[in-house]
Amino acid sequence: MKISELQVSVDQWINTIGVRYFSELTNMAILTEEVGELARVMARKFGDQSTKPGEVLNLEDEMADVLWVLVCLANQTGVDLEGAIQRNIEKKTNRDKDRHKNNEKLK
Repeated sequence: MKISELQVSVDQWINTIGVRYFSELTNMAILTEEVGELARVMARKFGDQSTKPGEVLNLEDEMADVLWVLVCLANQTGVDLEGAIQRNIEKKTNRDKDRHKNNEKLK
């Protein structure tokens, strides 16, 4: 699925099943919450934290939750994520084309 298709799919879901978008500020708070949930899973799966009894770690679902809310925010604010990510890749390529190759810490 292309990012533009994802934006359309989320918008259709919001307008049919979800009733309407939450406000931009509410969605920003929800995004922060979802990133925290993703961080919890990462800390337990790849970091030093142990899981709680009965706790299920679903990295895939937490990443999808973060993406979902980010797409909602993009839709609400008129951001074309597909174009934005293409421009962002170009920016990083131009800015960092030699930076990481010359980083002694990465060798």
